[in-house]
Amino acid sequence: MKKLTKIFALAACVILVLGCMPLGAITPYSTYTYSIDGFALMSPDAYVPDRQVDSAYMGLETPIDDPRDLVVDGRKNIYIADAANHRIVVLDRYFKVKFTIDEFINQNGVPDALKSPSGVYVTDEKIYVADTDNNRIVMFELDGTFYKVIREPDADVFPAGSIYKPVAIAVDEYGRIYVVSSTTYMGVIAINEDGVFQGFIGAQKVTVDPLQIIWRRFQTAEQRALSQQYISTEFNNITIDENGFIYVTTSSVKEDSQQAALQDKSGTYAPVKKLNTAGSDIMKRNGFFGPGGEVNVTNLSTAEITGPSKIIDAAVGPENTWSIIDEKRSKIYTYDEDGNLLFIFGDKGQQLGNIQSVEAIAYLDSDILILDKTADNITVFRRTEYGDLLLDAIRNTNERNYDTTINYWTEILKRNNNFDTAYIGIGKSLYRSAEYEESLGYYKSAYDTENYSESFKEIRKEWISNYILLIPLFAIVFVVLFVLFNKYAANLNKKTQLKKGRKTFWEELIYAFHLILHPFDGFWDLKHEQRGSMRAAFVWLVLAILTFFYQGVGTGYIFNPRQASTTILVQITAVVVPVILWTVANWCLTTLFDGEGSLKDIFIATCYALVPLPILIIPSVLISNIALSSEATIINLLVSFAFVWCGLLLFFGMMVTHDYTFSKNVLTSIGTIIGMAIIMFIGILFSTLLAKIVSFISSIITEIAFRM
Repeated sequence: MKKLTKIFALAACVILVLGCMPLGAITPYSTYTYSIDGFALMSPDAYVPDRQVDSAYMGLETPIDDPRDLVVDGRKNIYIADAANHRIVVLDRYFKVKFTIDEFINQNGVPDALKSPSGVYVTDEKIYVADTDNNRIVMFELDGTFYKVIREPDADVFPAGSIYKPVAIAVDEYGRIYVVSSTTYMGVIAINEDGVFQGFIGAQKVTVDPLQIIWRRFQTAEQRALSQQYISTEFNNITIDENGFIYVTTSSVKEDSQQAALQDKSGTYAPVKKLNTAGSDIMKRNGFFGPGGEVNVTNLSTAEITGPSKIIDAAVGPENTWSIIDEKRSKIYTYDEDGNLLFIFGDKGQQLGNIQSVEAIAYLDSDILILDKTADNITVFRRTEYGDLLLDAIRNTNERNYDTTINYWTEILKRNNNFDTAYIGIGKSLYRSAEYEESLGYYKSAYDTENYSESFKEIRKEWISNYILLIPLFAIVFVVLFVLFNKYAANLNKKTQLKKGRKTFWEELIYAFHLILHPFDGFWDLKHEQRGSMRAAFVWLVLAILTFFYQGVGTGYIFNPRQASTTILVQITAVVVPVILWTVANWCLTTLFDGEGSLKDIFIATCYALVPLPILIIPSVLISNIALSSEATIINLLVSFAFVWCGLLLFFGMMVTHDYTFSKNVLTSIGTIIGMAIIMFIGILFSTLLAKIVSFISSIITEIAFRM
């Protein structure tokens, strides 16, 4: 009896454990998103595999072979482009065959047939088939009755000898047909129902190696004709949303260009674009990375798969969400209208939920359908409770039910506190409810500087309206103090110029304000009239170190969202090491080229040349705490001007110190930079050698100690 009781107790524990397991634990893949640093963050499953539908289940006598496209129409019928069998298979919403389209009588009363159709698109009135190997588009009625053939458009812009090979097709509400031809690189072909060519849209930008551009400059016309031609990459698939915007995908972009487009959120070389009817890319890319598949291509579940994603199809889902598929990894990537990544799922394999070779994607109500080219079947993925919450949150956001939206996003965070889009969603709802202060915290959690800036803008606007009288007062006080200080410094420097003997420490410091505006006579007096000193130079060096330290810890959140910290030791190294390297390298070189400056003179002049850094960088840091992201130009301008000013002072300071001509100073400056690199190389080599010697001696001592 006791043994039976133990068995029942163990069984009860197993049932409880299995019941508490997350749904993702029983799926053959992981669902995840990406952090701002490009690390995968595990997420609850938004979709789980429900079933696989093969040809036998569909009721087809001839199994599907080489399927190339999958489409769902407004009546929830499913269309498969079955290329090897030269037909379009039409299924009902329950995946049972309704009819097939293969042979037909054309408009001339002659028996005709499809040949390797690669694409299909369905409107409320017609079925459009990309009859690839027949080089045409064929239109059918919704019951499969032949309607008409649209031949290759007659246009002079097609290259001579080019072959028209339509592989994908989409049609807008006005009957305009958009065709992707596998051999056409000028963009998507736009024609009307009569086959009249209306233009190309969305041509991809060419990626050219800069060295090749230079080399072609020196080639003859014959050599250029025989060399590699740089043409736009072609698209491979197309779909269109209810607003008439076109999603196009390509897998022909260079891998480094594609991955760079994801990192900088540029649409130039993006593998997926959203085009308007004029062909302009209007896709929003507000996420941490641009939409386009895998971000961290080294952080993969399958080690042998490398490189960027190969995007081959897109599908538009509910509430302006959309998904793309990666043929290389058999993964599905889903984004919202703003380009925020919602979730990634899928993997290669033969279990239910894994795809051997993903070919096409479509939405059927709340389900996602994935066409497997190798297995010749459809995998149906069912949306989970977590997925329902996501969609409800997006729907309420679109409908401007902001209070309700917050509730949904909060529920999502309870299940997935790493989901940055949820923080952004709550922040936006609070913003639209005029709760700007509260929204800042949520934007901060998601590193969303753009929306943070919008909320901060409203807070700043309110602060300005409350203290509108104080702002001009502070401005006047600042201007008056600035003018008085300049007048004081000018009078003191003029008085010191006539002073004989040693200058005071304060006079040596203030002299820097004369030197930075009058570098030629300033550096001359610095050396020959002893207007500066080592102690004042050290002060300006320390101020430069403190300036960069303050910049690291004091920059406003909008311009330092990751709150990158620094230490005073790091800044000492970053400032002192270059100054010492420059001083030593310049002295070593100029002693060989009749330079008149001593090691001390070079060091003092170098430190005085650093004066613009605290003068301009400190105000830029202060401004960064009240500026918006759209005002970054002001801050960047101040910082850039500080470095340029500092560089010019350093250059002219060396020229005056050594009494060089302009051209000779240019050569010695370049030589000094090369010398700095050589000194660093020798230093690294020496330290490495010293470390090996110490390690060798330590090993000998340890060995002797063990043997004694």
